[in-house]
Amino acid sequence: MNVEDFVPTLDFARKLDNEDALSGFRDEFFIKPDSIYMDGNSLGLLSKRAERTLLDTIEAWKEFGIDGWTKGKQPWFFLSEKLGEMTAPLIGAARDEIIACSSTTTNLHQLIATFYKPTGSRTKILADELNFPSDIYALKSQLQLHGHDPDAHLICVRSRDGRFIEEDDIIEAMTDDVALVILPTVLYRSGQVLDMKRLTAEAHKRNILIGFDACHSIGAIPHSFSEWDVDFAYWCNYKYLNGGPGAVGGLYVNRKHFGVSPGLAGWFGSNKEKQFDLEHTFTPAETAAAYQIGTPHVLSLAPLIGSLEIFAEAGIENIRLKSLQFTRYLMKLIEHELTDLDFVVGNPQEDSRRGGHVSLEHDEAARICKALKENGVVPDFRAPNIIRLAPVALYNTFEEVWKVVQVLKVIMSEKQYEKFANERDIVA
Repeated sequence: MNVEDFVPTLDFARKLDNEDALSGFRDEFFIKPDSIYMDGNSLGLLSKRAERTLLDTIEAWKEFGIDGWTKGKQPWFFLSEKLGEMTAPLIGAARDEIIACSSTTTNLHQLIATFYKPTGSRTKILADELNFPSDIYALKSQLQLHGHDPDAHLICVRSRDGRFIEEDDIIEAMTDDVALVILPTVLYRSGQVLDMKRLTAEAHKRNILIGFDACHSIGAIPHSFSEWDVDFAYWCNYKYLNGGPGAVGGLYVNRKHFGVSPGLAGWFGSNKEKQFDLEHTFTPAETAAAYQIGTPHVLSLAPLIGSLEIFAEAGIENIRLKSLQFTRYLMKLIEHELTDLDFVVGNPQEDSRRGGHVSLEHDEAARICKALKENGVVPDFRAPNIIRLAPVALYNTFEEVWKVVQVLKVIMSEKQYEKFANERDIVA
């Protein structure tokens, strides 16, 4: 059975679940009874394996003390590299091009400090106006550290409609004064997937380095960063990768840049054979590991071991296929069930341009999200008017997707949302 054979019934949803090859992975996760979790694009659920590998790490600390750095199931001294190797299939890169370290914004600072080399008139950084604010904060601060006015040296490509960014507009902005391009793989509001392969090729034609923020794509869509010759990328591991709140992030550096000195040097970026020589001359690792800064946050890395085991078994191509079926099914249900209720689907219709969530727009979005939570559905709100719904391939079901739309229909018909203020909570 295929989603394209759409019938708006619960029976159809259950048939889709019965034929779902990934359905068994739902049992790997802690699912709260009487709740439908649709916020995995913000924070993924805890898996039983992630819990186990975290507890294993605590046990190693308990048993070995400081010797845990080199003993136990997963010696901590090599854990960041091990997780880089496990992440490689999701990014489409060699295992030594990836390292699990730091946080998204810290890794972005590291990569800008390393690869932003303003020379002559080539001093500007190109980004987009729909990117997540933290990236823009980092870009502006790095420009200021180089003595440049962000208002003059940060180019933010404008959106034509407030939802999407056109690749043609990005390419047109790749002028001779641009030194570096930083873009999202997936726009966090609308879920648009940018054409990373094309944008990388066009940047390189103009001798511009290009990097991507993969926070909203890793674990949801496949990547081929090495094949596309992307210069670098960075991401968090707590959304689709289910690494837990504040999980350690990751970065990718194309091997053609190995040997470039990290802009922000730190002890754990050392060549491991030299690290404990404790010399004041920094000898960086010969891989992406060179771009680590501080000591690994071992307890925040540990859940990723179990989580990435699940991804290795499920396969990112299978996850992507189910994710596209989920979002297509959700859009069809919205079109069928929520007509004349002022909802607008604000994400791309084409599979190739759609990430892992549906962006549902409504003027009353903030209070509708509160009503959804009161009814046991966990969405998230993005200002000014977006309800993001992310059915995740590893633990959601088609029946849950069907039920979410039915709940929305009841909320709107009974005007349940009117009892709430149309404003976001402190954390949205």
